[in-house]
Amino acid sequence: MMEQFPNLDTTEFKEKISRYLEHKDDVTDDQFEHYLRLSALENITADEPDWTFFAARVYLDGLYKKAARSRGYEPEQKYGSFLELINVLSSMDIFSTHLLDNYTAEEIAELEKAIDPAKDETFTYIGLLTLAERYLARSHAGDVYELPQERFMVIAMTLMQNEPKEHRLSLVKESYWALSNLYMTVATPTLANAGKTYGQLSSCFIDTVDDSLRGIYDTNTDIATLSKHGGGIGVYMGKIRSRGSDIRGFKGVSSGVIPWMKQLNNTAVSVDQLGQRQGAVAVYLDVWHKDIFAFLDTRLNNGDERLRTHDLFTGVCLPDLFMEQVEARGDWYLFDPHEVRKIMGFSLEDFFDEEPGKGSFRDRYWACVEHPDLDKRKVPAIEIMKSVMISQLETGTPYMFYRDTVNRANANSHKGIVYCSNLCTEIMQNMSATTVTEEYTEDGKIITVKEPGDFVVCNLSSISLATAVRDDVLERLVKIQVRMLDNVIDLNELPVQQAKITNQKYRAVGLGTFGWHHLLATKGIAWETEEAIDYCDELYEDIAYYTIRTSMELAKEKGAYLAFEGSDWDTGAYFAKKDYTSPRWQELQKEIHDSGIRNGYLMAVAPNSSTSLIAGSTASIDPIFRREYSEEKKDYKIPVTAPDLSPKTTWYYKSVYLIDQHWSIRQNAKRQRHIDQSISFNLYVRNDIKAKELLSLHQEAWRSNLKTTYYVRSTSGAVIEDCESCES
Repeated sequence: MMEQFPNLDTTEFKEKISRYLEHKDDVTDDQFEHYLRLSALENITADEPDWTFFAARVYLDGLYKKAARSRGYEPEQKYGSFLELINVLSSMDIFSTHLLDNYTAEEIAELEKAIDPAKDETFTYIGLLTLAERYLARSHAGDVYELPQERFMVIAMTLMQNEPKEHRLSLVKESYWALSNLYMTVATPTLANAGKTYGQLSSCFIDTVDDSLRGIYDTNTDIATLSKHGGGIGVYMGKIRSRGSDIRGFKGVSSGVIPWMKQLNNTAVSVDQLGQRQGAVAVYLDVWHKDIFAFLDTRLNNGDERLRTHDLFTGVCLPDLFMEQVEARGDWYLFDPHEVRKIMGFSLEDFFDEEPGKGSFRDRYWACVEHPDLDKRKVPAIEIMKSVMISQLETGTPYMFYRDTVNRANANSHKGIVYCSNLCTEIMQNMSATTVTEEYTEDGKIITVKEPGDFVVCNLSSISLATAVRDDVLERLVKIQVRMLDNVIDLNELPVQQAKITNQKYRAVGLGTFGWHHLLATKGIAWETEEAIDYCDELYEDIAYYTIRTSMELAKEKGAYLAFEGSDWDTGAYFAKKDYTSPRWQELQKEIHDSGIRNGYLMAVAPNSSTSLIAGSTASIDPIFRREYSEEKKDYKIPVTAPDLSPKTTWYYKSVYLIDQHWSIRQNAKRQRHIDQSISFNLYVRNDIKAKELLSLHQEAWRSNLKTTYYVRSTSGAVIEDCESCES
């Protein structure tokens, strides 16, 4: 094997292995493979990063042997019979019968010929290990059965199983091409669950909690159900009455939002995701809600533990008016949403400013301020912002959700409003609460009738930018990728009924990207430059164009989404808001008006840190932490270097904590213009950052029309968890 890596200095390595073999009698193949692998890992440095590929090959050989033992063929074959694998795993009830029901033995044999074991050699060690340990199908006893290229083919077959038979196999092969070349990754639930008997394929969900006891408990049940099946959840609690509000006219008896957050916290801990990790839930609240200060304190490590929810993530919903009051050092007023509904006759959260500086929200907000019968609490706006920033520096949250910017850009505002985002801040879709309208008995059964709200579902996948741009395959890739995403919608077996209805109503998908820093480094573009900003603008406009055009072509083939009529896609307002005036955009706008578009929401950039590891690239749109670092495992550390690290690229891999975050915001502003939903965008700061500097970053993010910011990641020791649900 060593001769296949001529760039590595293997002299010392060979000597070490020889000494090991001299002093070890009866060394088994597995023991030798383990020692060889660990010895190779010790050699990975910024000067010799290619040792990761050597270690991956050692691990791969071991994987082949284990699969061969389980499946009963010679290891030299590398891959055994694909049909037999599907039969065996189906008989074990690990694979569902859908693959055998939908594909003939002859078709599976043809697809087996397309499987290319040589593609396994493109994995880095950490990428292969992550894929093998988390996603490849094993027996119930943990024996290795499925191999990497078979996982990619099973995903392709699963997503294309309902396509017309005359061109289905070609679509499967095209999907396999996209996955096996690591040009893209699918969402973690799809990567893990496609073809299997358990789990669902979507990444995460967003629910709106009704201000009623039944609504609160029904939401908790739905969240538990989704968490059990591997989903991450965003929850909007802005409609729930505040502490001290009345219940049925009895004043001062409501406990407010925090006790219901405690209940959700217990659910997140108790109902884990398929035994792999505890549930992941983010709760959002409006900045004008009377419980906002208690809400901002829920993740702090001091204070009354009865008011803490350490296992929930938090997000705050911010109107333009609040940010203006912060800048002006003006006052801000807090209200009880229940009392606003009762006295004012409207729900303040149901409105937004249609234009910067004026609109429905601020008109109603000031009407609430001026109403003599409405109880309110006056505080300096900057004091709330201070609480936000204190929590962010200690815990990384709350996330920031700029609701006016979001709703002005919502292509489906004709059908609703966006109250908050999801667990990872990249999904922006219409939301509303599900309510029970009737309940009665009939023939000895209890019949419950519900009015379904818009229960948001996120279907994600991501382009590996450096690889796809290098090979000039973006247009071809997006064409198959959008089809794959669209098919998830019809294949998904969602355990919550209102989510099924919403999924069909909007057919929302989230095509995203990762590897932005990797791409810049390989192109020799420094992060903090106008060149990087301009390139970001140009590249994401192309991605947007290919994505929107493909969805239009799918609409011609399969029909438009149900809520298309009257949307910004239909009227052309979407293109006007984006200032898309070039001939190609004008032509596409006309075609969409005439033919429709398949998906009401199309693009979203997720965090994808572990899936980017599998693809051998950098996470999302983030800069790297360091050129060289270690991924910690239970019994050892795995050295990892920046992708394609060389004397040429090393100067372009500047550590994130050395990068001026204003440059990152400027880049992301260009990117956000072309993304119809949002972006998991982190702010990286030193733990000794001054308050006015962090405030300046937030103000620039808002002024730059960013829709959200994700974590504030500081150099302190605070533990910040990545969202695996939204991995794509």
